[in-house]
Amino acid sequence: MIKIVGSEFVKSAVKPEHYTYNSYVDVAFVGKSNVGKSSLLNTLTNRKKIAKISSTPGKTKLINFFKIRFKSQTDQEGFLNFVDLPGYGYAKVSKTERESWKKMIALYFKNRIELKSVILLIDIRHKMDSKDATMLQMIKEYKIPYLIAATKSDKIAKSKIAQRIKYFSNEYKVLKDNIIAVSSLNKSGKDNILAWIEKSILH
Repeated sequence: MIKIVGSEFVKSAVKPEHYTYNSYVDVAFVGKSNVGKSSLLNTLTNRKKIAKISSTPGKTKLINFFKIRFKSQTDQEGFLNFVDLPGYGYAKVSKTERESWKKMIALYFKNRIELKSVILLIDIRHKMDSKDATMLQMIKEYKIPYLIAATKSDKIAKSKIAQRIKYFSNEYKVLKDNIIAVSSLNKSGKDNILAWIEKSILH
């Protein structure tokens, strides 16, 4: 499992010509507004505010790039990019704006050759959502390795977590091994996420 030892915001972008370009691979994070994306990024990087947590869902309208410095189990140092994609599906945002975010994400998936894997965040408490299903289908269509992070697992009883993962596995047609329950409050699932990221960037 890798250990993140440094992180910094690099830039925001909309179009491919605005992306950050370096020799590092991308791990992208995507999910509905208010699913806990910023909280997970802060948890993984051991930072309180590397990704700004907004009280107004749907505020992330750009693709945000973060440079991540990590150490492997053998203490070797490496770098990668965490990419925070715009939150989608917030009802108070116009349909036109939601569609523009979807196109922005699709453009990133299509053009970013540095993209190594995607972590799709889904609230563990809720039933299958058509917007999440659409996003997952997009990820599959572009043949991007992915993981589902079932967020806010501290909000349900521990005894129900396995049941919820099984539900998502059946509804989204995803292997249970590709779903990890996480909580930014108690840090559960953090090590499993980092282990998956390490595996994804080394293959």
